[in-house]
Amino acid sequence: MGSGIWSMHFIGMLAFSLPPLRLAYDLPITLASMLAAIVVSGLALYVVRRPALTASNLTAGATLMGVGICVMHYTGMAAMRMSPPIEYDPPLFIASVLIAIMASLAALWIAFQLRQKYSALAIAGKLGSAVVMGLAITGMHYTGMAAAQFAPGSVCLAADAVGGGMDTMSLAVSIGIVTILILAVTLSISALDAHFAARNARLAVELQGANEELRSIALYDTLTGLPNRFLLEDRLRQAALYADRNRTSFSLMFVDLDDFKPVNDTYGHAAGDELLKQVGRRLQECLRRHDTVARTGGDEFVIVLGDVGDTQGASFIGEKILRELAKPILVAGNMLEISCSIGISMYPTDGKDIATLTANADVAMYHAKKSGKHAFRLFAPDMRPNGPAAATG
Repeated sequence: MGSGIWSMHFIGMLAFSLPPLRLAYDLPITLASMLAAIVVSGLALYVVRRPALTASNLTAGATLMGVGICVMHYTGMAAMRMSPPIEYDPPLFIASVLIAIMASLAALWIAFQLRQKYSALAIAGKLGSAVVMGLAITGMHYTGMAAAQFAPGSVCLAADAVGGGMDTMSLAVSIGIVTILILAVTLSISALDAHFAARNARLAVELQGANEELRSIALYDTLTGLPNRFLLEDRLRQAALYADRNRTSFSLMFVDLDDFKPVNDTYGHAAGDELLKQVGRRLQECLRRHDTVARTGGDEFVIVLGDVGDTQGASFIGEKILRELAKPILVAGNMLEISCSIGISMYPTDGKDIATLTANADVAMYHAKKSGKHAFRLFAPDMRPNGPAAATG
């Protein structure tokens, strides 16, 4: 970038002539002007790559960049080593500085806004930023040249053999060779960087996909897509923490399908799997968005009802589930009828810890089965084999 700015400037310098003088440029001073261009470019890249661009940072960066471009230009002019020295018209000199600063401000702002955007419009905007920067250098260059005043009888000391200066043809050839080499190296590095960036992006997407797949395998049932036992335990812990913090309650339901084994025996395991999927969907349709339905294995499902802390609300949901699952389900061209037994326990009334709460819901579910199936039961302490003492945990 710095070499590009410098090359553009000195190509403009090569177009300048002052007949009958033979013009040349002092090599050390010319290289110093190139160094100024490189420093300015480094400043611009630093400003654009910052995570945030405040008005003060933008103003300071544009000012330093504009002044740096002016330093490059007027150092390049000094490389002619004119005698007597070049004088500059103050209004035009100030105008050249202001042009460089204002155009630098616009270019830096556009480049920062579009730095991480790659749409066709964004690319066009980036090209626009480059055009603005080019206009900044061009406008500043020719305004600065217009400000230059050469005294009659001036002599270019850099053109003397003793001065060790480079004539315009030598400088043109040097600029051309250096610019082509730098552009070739830059393009090669950019292509290599783009290749590695694309590969890294592809690897990142693949890694994200693999992580999502592992997470799904670890936390969700592979057949129904519902949360599995591990995710259920986490949801129960979160529900208990929320209930303790807000002094509320929640309900836990154990749902077990009645006579599921004959379905597998009669229609095959594929039909049984499809039935489980549809049961899982029906259970989700019976609940609210933030409730949890998990499959813990076989034909067993567990439901966590957040903020349903009274038996009346839990009973209402239990009745709704019984009605929905009692409706015929079409599986592989066969209308299957299924029912379920539900056990319900309330936190913290029926268990102050997760283990006791789940055990009591399981006990209530087995009482529902013993009572004739297709029913739900709220846990009661006397359901426990050892009576109320065992029920509270």
